[in-house]
Amino acid sequence: MGFIAEGNTLVWEDAEQYAQYVKDHGIIQFLNIYNANKDRFADQFKWGDEVEYILISKDQDGKSFKLKLRAHEILDKLFQEEKMNPDNVDYLWRPEYGRFMIEGTPGKPYIGMGRQLLAVQTSLQGRRASVERYLKQDESIVTLASYPLLGVKQTFTEPSGQVRGVVAESQFLPDTVINPHFRFSTLTANIRKRRGGNVSINIPMFKDTNTPAYLDSTTYISSPSTSLSSTKPYNIYMDAMGFGMGCCCLQTTFQLSNIEEARTVYDHMAVFAPIMLSLTASSSIFKGYLSDIDARWTVISQSVDDRTPEELGQRELKHNKFVINKSRYDSIDSFLSRSSSFRSEYNDLDLVYDKDIYNKLIEGGVDDLLAKHYAHLFIRDPLVIYSDKITIDDTKHSDHFENIQSTNWQTVRFKPPSPGVDIGWRVEFRPMEVQLTDFQNAAFIVFSALMVKAVSDLKLNFYVPISKVDENMKTAHNRDSCRVDKFYFRKNIHNNSPNGSIESEYELMTINEIFNGKSDFTGLISIVKRYVQSLNFDFETNQTISKYIDFVSKRASGEIKSISTWTREFVRNHPDYNHDSIVTEKIQTDYLARCLDITNNIIHDPEIQGNFN
Repeated sequence: MGFIAEGNTLVWEDAEQYAQYVKDHGIIQFLNIYNANKDRFADQFKWGDEVEYILISKDQDGKSFKLKLRAHEILDKLFQEEKMNPDNVDYLWRPEYGRFMIEGTPGKPYIGMGRQLLAVQTSLQGRRASVERYLKQDESIVTLASYPLLGVKQTFTEPSGQVRGVVAESQFLPDTVINPHFRFSTLTANIRKRRGGNVSINIPMFKDTNTPAYLDSTTYISSPSTSLSSTKPYNIYMDAMGFGMGCCCLQTTFQLSNIEEARTVYDHMAVFAPIMLSLTASSSIFKGYLSDIDARWTVISQSVDDRTPEELGQRELKHNKFVINKSRYDSIDSFLSRSSSFRSEYNDLDLVYDKDIYNKLIEGGVDDLLAKHYAHLFIRDPLVIYSDKITIDDTKHSDHFENIQSTNWQTVRFKPPSPGVDIGWRVEFRPMEVQLTDFQNAAFIVFSALMVKAVSDLKLNFYVPISKVDENMKTAHNRDSCRVDKFYFRKNIHNNSPNGSIESEYELMTINEIFNGKSDFTGLISIVKRYVQSLNFDFETNQTISKYIDFVSKRASGEIKSISTWTREFVRNHPDYNHDSIVTEKIQTDYLARCLDITNNIIHDPEIQGNFN
């Protein structure tokens, strides 16, 4: 979720007056970090993952599931275990947005490659078991990207709550779904207040044979915070941050040897992000309806969009400084690397950035590309300000910098070292959707780690223009994009001295072609396999990694379905489904039971698992 501190948070009316102060001092803090660490080198390759879980419970009659709103109680017990031996814990636990969500990470980062790769699935299994110790008899945790009936009319939480609370003011979600830590309620309320009304999330509904254009008046409203409210046919409308930040994801973070390697990895993984979003797609039901998208990303993007009408370009700029093209949760807008494979033409978006902040960064010794990157991030206001942490020592703390940095939720995040901690330059890879089994999650975690190392060690070149990356992000959301759509991808990923026209460097390819190759393109699977062979792992490590890579290969080829495709087919084949796009409580009950049986190895479903356990 990002930077979480202890203290008293300010409501937007009070926080707004400190916004510029926080931004000014955030830049000072970054300059202190940058100048202290710009020449840092030879850091070990350290990495880790974050997995988010949903807590559910089953009614005594066994006829329905509910979101169980007591994740914070379980987290309190896990925190106590951490405090008993903070320097030697197997897992770390952190609160997430939903009162039904738990986030777990390894207790310590993995170092290097080799047998560390075997520890990933073991860690995931151990984390799941650690949480399960504190579950009640009727409770389960599941690694599910989106809860199907979140926000439906009937009660969907245990305990139940009343909608139209003072924090989210949602007609669908009660405030009780929000984690009780004050940061989350403040973030929710301040986004709503800053933009001047509730967030407006709109995604296309899957049009089945019996789907009417309009099902109910609340489902299709597209802009409730203005006097020009309108309705859209075949539209799923949601009105609260919880619909997006209540989704679960799978993230990985990598420490590189120095700032230049981190900048290069950041660029190439940004290009790779929409490809992996499509490959891991696992969310196709929202607010009780089958959607016509396969991925959560746009739902989260819209759920935290705090732009005002002026920043959206709907009104003349008077109170705000910039027209901003994207939500603060979106794809990146500029590349950072100064390597020989980078061409300035790849940064083909009209980057919006704060010129004053840019000049301060240049004067502080930061180069043009990095200065524009942070001047772009700092066009955003801080959303959560702690009243007792406004005046702090900029040489010892980075709270103000992290306030802006950690609420720019982009597909990849470039992370500087932290003051007073022996941590180097890092890259966080954020697009992947969580999978049902520990094996599947481990496969994507390990594959992303191998890809990062291959990019760096083999000097792979994924560059395409940023505008094409944005188009790929849109394509990644399409229904069954992993099997039927094409993505812009570089023809020659070994060419590190590009010349000639930019347009000649890339073409449209399917996910299968990108991973498994075609006549004139060596797929990423072959490259990663050869890279693994060069590392001379022991037999057990090679055997395990081979299974992970083969699973990814078969997901890319379509032999193994994405969870989104499998979910949609499960609903459409269910005897209770009327082919009207509505996911009933009975359908959800059977669906979640099936997911739990797969997760817990009670059944094996080859459609989404292949022959892998």
